Amino acid sequence: MQGGLVTAATLVLFVYGSVYLKPTPATVIASGSAGTWLLIGYMAYIVMIIALGVTALFYDYLEVRLGRQITGKKCSLLTVAHLLLMNIGITGSTWLLMYVGYVGGAAIMPVSSGGGGLTALQAHEKILAPFPPVIIGFILATMIGVMSGGLVYVLELKSKAKSLFSQNNSIK
Repeated sequence: MQGGLVTAATLVLFVYGSVYLKPTPATVIASGSAGTWLLIGYMAYIVMIIALGVTALFYDYLEVRLGRQITGKKCSLLTVAHLLLMNIGITGSTWLLMYVGYVGGAAIMPVSSGGGGLTALQAHEKILAPFPPVIIGFILATMIGVMSGGLVYVLELKSKAKSLFSQNNSIK
């Protein structure tokens, strides 16, 4: 699903946007300042999609390679928290960065280029200022999700070690 969303973002930003949006997203990025938020959001989204793929390998390693099925209410809830919070946090933070970066960057562009003609300070105060706390909230959700997944890994390895220890003691 996330791969489809990044494809849609690319199509909207750089194909549709190049034809129908004034100023174009490429021009907003090239202008710097608030437009940098657009670029950072887009690049971070692509990188985080790779991180989500690595998450699949993480669970494959636990369940298939180590033969550890994730059991128990605590680990199941942590797994759900990991996947949900990571997806919601990544999508929310990066898409907000892209949106605010485009809107803020376009506002700074000259009116003759299709922009709003604001100064960088005006754009930051009027457009960008409310968004950092929300973006940080999404980033925190991502971090909590990642830590939940790490905790699942530690708990499962710990339970695996306990079961191996108890098997070795029962053989004697």
